Amino acid sequence: MSTIMVVCPACGAVNRLPAARLSENPKCGKCHAPLLPDHPVNLSSDRFASYIARNDLPVVVDFWAPWCGPCRMMAPQFEQVAREMNGTLLFAKLNTEAEPDIGARYQIRSIPTLVLFRGGKEAARVSGALGAAELQRWLTAQR
Repeated sequence: MSTIMVVCPACGAVNRLPAARLSENPKCGKCHAPLLPDHPVNLSSDRFASYIARNDLPVVVDFWAPWCGPCRMMAPQFEQVAREMNGTLLFAKLNTEAEPDIGARYQIRSIPTLVLFRGGKEAARVSGALGAAELQRWLTAQR
């Protein structure tokens, strides 16, 4: 049976799970929080690197800012896709206003920008607000 590593979005602990149990709403062995929440996780500089690098599931990060109108318009669509694709991808948001160093490191020039990470490395990127159907098509094409 294959296992995967999943970082707890609440405490940051790395959990080893049998891949076959992903659909069973697994909980963190340390803090008992859900490992695969059905909503995007808010990341900050202290958790960003480990969440991106240590998760075996791909992570989609929405780089956004609170003053950005298109970011606010896309947020419900992003949350909808997070619910629909729960267990196959992890969804996270990073406020570039609060974390400008991370935005600069990944050369985020416009927001919203979505970046798909696999094994800690950028695998794909798209800029601009997307509807739920467009976002699902983009993510499906990246598999």
